[in-house]
Amino acid sequence: MAKRQVFFSFEYNKDAWRASQIKEMGKVDGSSTFSANDWEEVKEKSDAKIKEWIDSQMVMRSCLVVLIGATTSGRKWIKYEIEKAYELNKGIVGIHIHNLKDSQGKQTTKGSNPFYNIFIGENNERLSKYVTCFDSVYSSSKYVYDDIKDKIEQLIEDAIANKAPQ
Repeated sequence: MAKRQVFFSFEYNKDAWRASQIKEMGKVDGSSTFSANDWEEVKEKSDAKIKEWIDSQMVMRSCLVVLIGATTSGRKWIKYEIEKAYELNKGIVGIHIHNLKDSQGKQTTKGSNPFYNIFIGENNERLSKYVTCFDSVYSSSKYVYDDIKDKIEQLIEDAIANKAPQ
């Protein structure tokens, strides 16, 4: 199976270290949006320029992978990325990363489902009804890492195959 090009969505300031662990697993195509998603580079731009960059990156990807940390849900740009992925009919999946250790060796608390407050379709259904949020059964960072590594490719394939209704 070919590696997928995905768009990683995460809260840069708090979760870049955890997110880099996911990227380093080597389970997605190397051209997936990650390094260019450096918030330090992007945050100086106007909202219009940030949206333009997200839009141009998202169109090339088959799936949005939201890496869910303690405070990911409700972040302005993560919400925009989710809405854009839905609009473009991309696969969407969430992966809880709170139990991966950060650069100081610390875990954090589990964050809320970022898809819960996004409403879709004529019936205004919650996107969370259709999007999987993987949360490892393990609490040890090493086991969580191995669990995500073992499952991320299938999570992405399932997200692409089972998109939310338009």
